[in-house]
Amino acid sequence: MAPWCILAFCRLGFAGLSPRAPGTCGTALACVLAPWLFLPLPLWGRVLLLALLFVLGSLAGTQAEQILGRSDPGEVVIDELVGVWLALLPFAQGESRTDWVLLLAAFLLFRLFDILKPWPVHAAERWLPGGWGIMLDDVVAGGMALLCLALLRWCGVV
Repeated sequence: MAPWCILAFCRLGFAGLSPRAPGTCGTALACVLAPWLFLPLPLWGRVLLLALLFVLGSLAGTQAEQILGRSDPGEVVIDELVGVWLALLPFAQGESRTDWVLLLAAFLLFRLFDILKPWPVHAAERWLPGGWGIMLDDVVAGGMALLCLALLRWCGVV
């Protein structure tokens, strides 16, 4: 595949090219796209899509590292999309009283875990090589955000 196509996928088009906080831009774009591309799918479809994006993102992330000559380049933001969509996995569209509150909470919680990188998020970067490690730490951050969202849902906040 052409290098520009791999980079466009890894950057989510333009989001990864942001001169400031490309990860935050990638997460914001993922949250904007979720109500149209992710949340309307049945649960099995969301799981399948996340698995596919994890594999494709890992393979493309490895190639992006080679193309750009850097380890875990900041402009690779496909991992942010997978992470925040994982946080939203159990929440069907229209299920929440206020879907925008759920999206905002997912955005904030995911970014918190992705930026601060508490254990095991930081450790997950080194569990697998190349693009697999790029993707895995955001999957762990997304899982932690999912647990927090579930607790907030249980408490009736979202």
